[in-house]
Amino acid sequence: MDYRLTPTVVPAAPFDASADAQALRAAMKGFGTDEEEIINLLTARSNAQRQQIKARFETEFGRDLIDDLKSELSGKFEDVIVALMMPPIEYLCKQLHKAMAGMGTDEDTLVEILCTKTNEEMREIVAAYEAKYDRPLAEQMCSETSGFFRRLLTLIVTGVRDPVGTVDPNKAREDAEALYAAGEGQLGTDEGVFNRIMSHSSFAQLRLIFDEYKELSGQTIEQAIKHEMSGSLHDAMIAIVECVQSPATFFANRLYQAMDGAGTNDATLIRIIVSRSEIDLGTIKDEFERIYNRTLYSAVKSETSGDYKRALCAILGGV
Repeated sequence: MDYRLTPTVVPAAPFDASADAQALRAAMKGFGTDEEEIINLLTARSNAQRQQIKARFETEFGRDLIDDLKSELSGKFEDVIVALMMPPIEYLCKQLHKAMAGMGTDEDTLVEILCTKTNEEMREIVAAYEAKYDRPLAEQMCSETSGFFRRLLTLIVTGVRDPVGTVDPNKAREDAEALYAAGEGQLGTDEGVFNRIMSHSSFAQLRLIFDEYKELSGQTIEQAIKHEMSGSLHDAMIAIVECVQSPATFFANRLYQAMDGAGTNDATLIRIIVSRSEIDLGTIKDEFERIYNRTLYSAVKSETSGDYKRALCAILGGV
């Protein structure tokens, strides 16, 4: 499957970390803050370049750039800029931790981050999470979730998925039959079978399984999941299916839902726009427009305001 990865943020060239550090210091020094300069500079640098700027800022001024930005900025605008300044894996770990902190659990965020990752990406997150919070991600997640949803996420977090690109057409047919027998082919649902196949197979293998399933049952795997499951387990399964077929569609739908109805889910908006900016945000923009017949840029512009709006629009890179 040809999945074109188009980022909206790319490394600046030429690049001078020292000049950028000085420009940011000047934008925050004295009376008032030059928010426009901060937006223009940080959204036009890759995350790796921002880390170099942060290191140079500390060397030249003896100050922590993120602390300075936090003291000068506020609200959702501050959230966007701080998100841009964090290394990507560390940022996702912080989002996972936040989703499980305090009363209740934000299952949607857990699904969005965990169900969309390859084994390789998952390993990086697991290692970084334990280093940052001194507690295994799987252990904390187990205490915050329950039932088959917990079992599915635990399988994903412990890294049982086959390596990227692993395919076996014969096994695909066998697994499609197993899924049919565990769901539509019987009264009730054997969620354990769905969990095993959805968490172990590579995304490329899952594509084959879903094709075989449709041929076998005459229904798509999404239709089967909708009939057989509910709640967080349903959402997690659908997220995996959408990401197997097109990650851009999954994230485009998430962004639409974050802006649909009364109020905007700013945390989701910021997380997806920042975390996908150097991966496939350009592809997500194209998919958003195809599905919803309006640009993502115009949707964000109408749902946000002030410096917060300008920062998100700068990351999106216009129409």
